[in-house]
Amino acid sequence: MNILTKLSFGFLGVVFFSAVFAPLVAPYSYETQDTLNTLAIPSFSHLMGTDRLGRDLFSRIIYGARVSLFIGVLTTLLALLIGTIYGSISGYVGGRTDNLMMRIVDIVFALPDMLMIILITVMMGQGVIGIFVALTLVSWVTIARLVRGEVLRLREQAYVEAARALGANSLRIVVREILPNILDLMVVTLTFRIPVAILAESTLSFIGLGIAPPFSSWGTLANEGWKAIKFYPHLILFPSLAIFLTILSFNFLGDWCRDYLDPRKKSLI
Repeated sequence: MNILTKLSFGFLGVVFFSAVFAPLVAPYSYETQDTLNTLAIPSFSHLMGTDRLGRDLFSRIIYGARVSLFIGVLTTLLALLIGTIYGSISGYVGGRTDNLMMRIVDIVFALPDMLMIILITVMMGQGVIGIFVALTLVSWVTIARLVRGEVLRLREQAYVEAARALGANSLRIVVREILPNILDLMVVTLTFRIPVAILAESTLSFIGLGIAPPFSSWGTLANEGWKAIKFYPHLILFPSLAIFLTILSFNFLGDWCRDYLDPRKKSLI
């Protein structure tokens, strides 16, 4: 494990700990207003300054991590579950069933992701639920394609044929023989899809279709900071850094997981 991976682990550990224990870590509540210190620059009392209502930016970033990570992690896990089940059925059954299921995937995949997310969010209303559903519905197709390709390859392996010859049914073969052998693919996919979901949520919040005030996510804070970027650049600097460093850390983590779980590289060590 190189130094970048260790730093990524450490940074993500701090972010997750701060998000889970936000009331204990944050010096102020996300909605506490200090009207005597509106738009204050970073200081000892407010480490990242305050916004136009006098709310502590550092505290709001910590509470915003709850929303951003909650949406990023849970939508990716649900999309991984749906995509794995769908891709496994399509790849293992094959034939006309596979063709029909993949045509549905092609139709969904052909639609622009952001347009779909915006339409679903507008239909379901502004808030966490709308973003959660929208991101899940557009994320599973990529995972389904990856899983289907691996299942097509693995179903012809000798150990699968042996299990079939011994009388194992299709469900047992998929669950006991095939899925454990694509676990590395699922782990790597998870680490790369979480930052995509975080960035998508941040983009939605940035354009005003995300979390409604007074609750905040990193995208909401960046949107508020953009309006005052000329005179108060710290309002957009710190939320943007939080998004950038989190996504970068997940990417480094994904690279390490891919290398660690790759049997070809293991054989060279």
